[in-house]
Amino acid sequence: MEANEILSRTEALRGTLSSGFRDEMVKGLYTQAEQIARRAVKAAGDKKYDLDQKIDRLVTSPIFGLPIMLLILAAIIWLTVQGANYASEWIATGLFWVEEQGAALFNMLGLPWWVTGFVWNGVYRGLAWVISVMLPPMAIFFPAFTILEDLGYLPRVAFNMDWLYRKAGAHGKQSLTMAMGFGCNAAGVVSTRIIDSPRERLIAILTNNFVPCNGRFPTLIMLGTVFVAAAFPPALTSLVAAGTVVGVVLIGIFFTLLMSWLLSRTVLKGEASAFTLELPPYRRPNISRILYTSLIDRTIFVLWRALQTAAPAGAIIWILANINIGDASLANHIANFLDPFGYLLGLDGVILLAYIIAIPANEIVVPTMMMVYLGAGMMINTPEYSQLHTLLVGEHGWTMLTAVNLMLFSLLHNPCATTIMTIYKETRSKKWATLSVVITLGTAFIVTFIVATVWRWVF
Repeated sequence: MEANEILSRTEALRGTLSSGFRDEMVKGLYTQAEQIARRAVKAAGDKKYDLDQKIDRLVTSPIFGLPIMLLILAAIIWLTVQGANYASEWIATGLFWVEEQGAALFNMLGLPWWVTGFVWNGVYRGLAWVISVMLPPMAIFFPAFTILEDLGYLPRVAFNMDWLYRKAGAHGKQSLTMAMGFGCNAAGVVSTRIIDSPRERLIAILTNNFVPCNGRFPTLIMLGTVFVAAAFPPALTSLVAAGTVVGVVLIGIFFTLLMSWLLSRTVLKGEASAFTLELPPYRRPNISRILYTSLIDRTIFVLWRALQTAAPAGAIIWILANINIGDASLANHIANFLDPFGYLLGLDGVILLAYIIAIPANEIVVPTMMMVYLGAGMMINTPEYSQLHTLLVGEHGWTMLTAVNLMLFSLLHNPCATTIMTIYKETRSKKWATLSVVITLGTAFIVTFIVATVWRWVF
């Protein structure tokens, strides 16, 4: 029998095997190896090993593994939301005080109002918003994530999620890159380097944006607080807001798997590669490594990239708010032009304008919306939630449909400029960077349009 004939027959027989054949074969090999080891090797009792085994039976069990993972994720998100609120307020107060002093100095020097406004109310305020909103969540999330990594838990997460990603034609390690995306999608894209297969790495890169980063948390928290938590007692506000964010996260995981499945059967067609994972022993976290990895290597790196795009965004926002055509600003004219398209998506023109301007940094979406709604000449602080409800619902006609579709749009829309730049640098391809925008933005338009159409038909 010739080699080509053997290969052809092998391929034909391979197609008759069940999807779980590989798993059963690997399981059989490990079972046989364990039996041989028990007969041939005698070892003294190891209490630490026995404890690791007991923990693994719980955290990797088919019944309890995923719920435990979701509870840990929910706890980290709640801690991030709670802790970041206070830190963001303190940082914003300090940075905006510097803005006031700088603007006063420029006025004292007799510089034109537009120079003062452009530099301090535009460029500087854009930077201040990104730092105050982005830095605290990253400074909490990344260390918490690194502790789990150093503890040895993250490989268990990959083990638990492998079967889902394998069914989607992706790699189990994509669950780790997805988790990193909760802190920052750009960091999630960089972390895909742990995936050896180029095809599966591309899938992980193109779908990472379907999990909300910390830049999208303020929008989700605001909507969860104003439209969802309002129906609950004040003591439960933060818990309900965190629960809303977790719900959106689960939707994001669903779209990550769905899009991975679609890509693996179209432009990135192929089968999932074998995933053999040796679970490391649990160990005591190394504090110095955690501080360096989370704060220096991740937080500062990502923040610096974000600041490079936030400065021009702040300048554009100020220009749009301070150039008037007739009795309205350029920002208002653009928002009115976008209104009909926004209506089809269950949104409005101001929301779409805010997301166009916020391509450099998602952190400025909410202050940009408030600026346009209130007719201000620069980004402003977000009002209290009671005032927000009056402003959005009473004055600008927001409904529950607006809130639901804004949550979905915030989750599914195009990557920020920092993430797009990172995708290009990681893939060295304009094609894949462009496709990442087309996939996410197209999904956001289709989903919100369907939800808006069905909602109006039902209600």
